Amino acid sequence: MSLYQLTLTRALTVYLAQGLICFFFIFLAYKILKRDRKRLNIIFSGFYLSAAIGLFMNFIYAPLDNVDVILFLNYLTNFGIFYSVIFLVVFDLILLKSEKVITPIKQLVILIAFGIAMFCMIFFVYVEGLGVEIDPESWSPHWMLPFFFYLLIIETIPTFLFFYFSFQIYKKFEDVELRKKWKFFIFGAAALIIFMYGIFISNFLNNSTFRLVMGAIGLILAIAGGYLMYTGVGRQLEQ
Repeated sequence: MSLYQLTLTRALTVYLAQGLICFFFIFLAYKILKRDRKRLNIIFSGFYLSAAIGLFMNFIYAPLDNVDVILFLNYLTNFGIFYSVIFLVVFDLILLKSEKVITPIKQLVILIAFGIAMFCMIFFVYVEGLGVEIDPESWSPHWMLPFFFYLLIIETIPTFLFFYFSFQIYKKFEDVELRKKWKFFIFGAAALIIFMYGIFISNFLNNSTFRLVMGAIGLILAIAGGYLMYTGVGRQLEQ
């Protein structure tokens, strides 16, 4: 199957909507790291870069027709996109407790532990009826119920922790301007997390109309969310 045989829905979703998100996230990460590469900047930019790498993997396998290769690259796509949320948890922990408490070793342990949980997706991928199937008509990934629930559970835990820590940080701010900027950060993250769960539902339902609508809504949520997060926190990290 060549690129020109891609369904219109899949082409628009992958190369237009997700393509814009990917390059926008890379741009934001570049802006953050250009000014300073201290650990806090690296952790925060890791959120954008992890998601962008996952989206880029999607670009590679979209025109392919080898199912085994598609499944593996789709696994890498899922890993990159959904691993990204753990960077926000570590970022919040550093701000909440300081880097003296959340040492680089502790940060690494958290990142590796969640990475192991994400790696375990591979045990679902190639098992028929449990993991991911490739739709023979659209060549889009179709998540089976066990895989859907597994990702839902391991993503919801860090998502809950992120919002909990974020609100704890918000309550510590006394300055009105800082509170306003932190709200931007939380609202931006919320938009991106809504988009993330939209991907879950889209891949589970495997409906072309829903995919197209989710692609359009997701583009708005991701661009707006990424920008709000950068406005709330990223610009301050540059200073």
